Amino acid sequence: MNIESLTRIDLNLLVILQVLLEEQSVTRAAHRLNVSQSALSKSLTRLRNSLHDPLFSRTAYGLKPTAHALQIKQQLPNLLQNIYQLTQAPSFEPETSTRRFSISMLESAYAALLPSYIGSVLQQAPNIRVDTLSWSKNSIQELQQGNIDFGITALDLSDKEALILDKLADDIEHSQLLIDRQVCLVNEKHAVLSEVEKNAWNMESYLTHNHLQVRCEGKEWWKLDYFLASQNKQRNIICTLPDFYGAVSVCAHSELIFTVPSSFVSHAQKLYPLKEVPLPFSFSQMAYVLLWHQRNNEEPGHKWLRDMICSSIHKHNSDST
Repeated sequence: MNIESLTRIDLNLLVILQVLLEEQSVTRAAHRLNVSQSALSKSLTRLRNSLHDPLFSRTAYGLKPTAHALQIKQQLPNLLQNIYQLTQAPSFEPETSTRRFSISMLESAYAALLPSYIGSVLQQAPNIRVDTLSWSKNSIQELQQGNIDFGITALDLSDKEALILDKLADDIEHSQLLIDRQVCLVNEKHAVLSEVEKNAWNMESYLTHNHLQVRCEGKEWWKLDYFLASQNKQRNIICTLPDFYGAVSVCAHSELIFTVPSSFVSHAQKLYPLKEVPLPFSFSQMAYVLLWHQRNNEEPGHKWLRDMICSSIHKHNSDST
């Protein structure tokens, strides 16, 4: 390491470079950093001189990173996170901490998991702030960039009940929270109920009825739909909604079947007189998992909240069985 060379590098320029790599626009980067475009352009010139590379080329769609800039992009977030952690206290005291954490969470996990841990967390750390955000297709990237601390989403299980991890990046860690399965919700007068009583409830009957669906990550199909498609079958989904609570309202006031994780059923039934019936065919289970970036494995505050979430949920599940 050449310490003398490092003294000539302005660390603020590395922060500016990270924002430019994320935004790929001088205008958006300047707005985010609360500086003028002229000042940011001068900083970009200094970066180019320091790193001996143009870093970006201007296009009609914004800034396009050079090959060298893309190489830097792979290492810079971890570098900045490590520098940030060096400036922080090496310990975390939950009783006095005023730290802010953010969790991007799948909507069906709100009712299933959040009540299991939030009380214990805030009881031990009454002054922290926990921001909960909706899970989206960009949440993994947000974890990688350090914009959020945790993610809670669902992953499929194999036939041997092992997590299928192909959707996770190599730098994302995980911990299993709860295994769940799919069931059906219908209104209390639905024809399906008599079919169940007569042992006539099967896949053919399931596909005969109309269904409603909640979009996940902007997608209208779930794994269940791809499973059916592999058998040249398809549900007749005539209503799609953006959230679970809107969907249970439609379910309660229509003849539509709502297929949901079983952990959500009790919460839905507190709102509406809905009946649970089993999915009438074999289908793989799923698991809710806690996700975080590996850079935070040993960070004290992050580790404390991670352990609190996992232990509280596991205790709640064991007490419920």
